[in-house]
Amino acid sequence: MTTPSLEVISSQLESTNLRDRMVALASLRDVPSEDAVPLIKKVLNDESIQLRSMAVFALGIKQTAECYPILIKILETDPDYGIRADAAGALGYLGDNRALEALSRAFYEDTDWLVRFSAAVALGNIKDTRAYDILIQALDSQEVVIQQAAISALGEIKSIESVDHILRFAQAEDWLVRQRLAEALGSLPTPKSVSALKYLEKDSHPHVAEAASISLKRLEEIENQN
Repeated sequence: MTTPSLEVISSQLESTNLRDRMVALASLRDVPSEDAVPLIKKVLNDESIQLRSMAVFALGIKQTAECYPILIKILETDPDYGIRADAAGALGYLGDNRALEALSRAFYEDTDWLVRFSAAVALGNIKDTRAYDILIQALDSQEVVIQQAAISALGEIKSIESVDHILRFAQAEDWLVRQRLAEALGSLPTPKSVSALKYLEKDSHPHVAEAASISLKRLEEIENQN
């Protein structure tokens, strides 16, 4: 199936039919970023939240210099919490360290847990060690999903000093928290990590046990490389 011309896509994005606009936006998948972003911008304020969400996500994939400031503005000003969360996620895909401050602010100040969750995930994705303090605080969140995101992100930024903080989740009630811990420890080569992973290998939930086994192998590979 061939990609429609940019003129056709541009025209479809202005259609009164939502399905036409969604198909047009999806067809930008194979269009170079420089050509795609101006067209994505056409529907960033669409009446359809679903289409706006797709467009915001697309800005994290079709990366140009324009995407960063647009996503920051959406994260900081959009009235819809879902769209703000999408913007945080897209900033994570961009992997731009400049987003650290805006994502940190979103985590501390946004009133919606979904935005804070997306911000924590994105802080892991940009792999900036300066996120350490925020992520350690996130471990104390009332929302279990934010604890999960923080554990994963601390693994992503390879924060060895976080090991003592995250090991308290080895007996968490939620098996997904234990799985995130097992996955994160695979990026944190310390004797304590190995001990915890051997414990998690015997976990009652198969996904946790499997994640622990994989992480132990990864730590062995890291040790062999050194």
